[in-house]
Amino acid sequence: MTSQKFSGVRLRMNPFTHRLYAMPFADRLADFRRQRGLTQEGLAELIGITKTQVYRYERSGAQPTLDVIRRLAIALSVTSDELIFDGKERNADESLRLLLEGVSQLDPDEKHVVKELIEGILLKHQARRLVSERPLANNGPL
Repeated sequence: MTSQKFSGVRLRMNPFTHRLYAMPFADRLADFRRQRGLTQEGLAELIGITKTQVYRYERSGAQPTLDVIRRLAIALSVTSDELIFDGKERNADESLRLLLEGVSQLDPDEKHVVKELIEGILLKHQARRLVSERPLANNGPL
């Protein structure tokens, strides 16, 4: 069964109906593991559980604890949200919120740089918007 991304959502092709469907946690876990070139045994060793338990997670036979989800996310270099949610369940604004949570861990000088960058980008956006909203009859300088 192959998976693909469409509009930010991981989809899987059902081999019997040839229709795409959103991937559940078990499929996303297996997909991320394979993308990283890990075996079930290799992933199990990385996060300190048995190969059998990884197999159960990937076959929807068991649900991992929050601690295991955290360790899976770290080992697979993804966010826990990417493991748990379909792409459309978390919107872009939420992903920016998550980035900003990461910024809160920076030292004060690094936070200041990030703040200045964001403010500069927002000012540039506002200026472009104002220029595009100007009436066409007024061709004079800004």
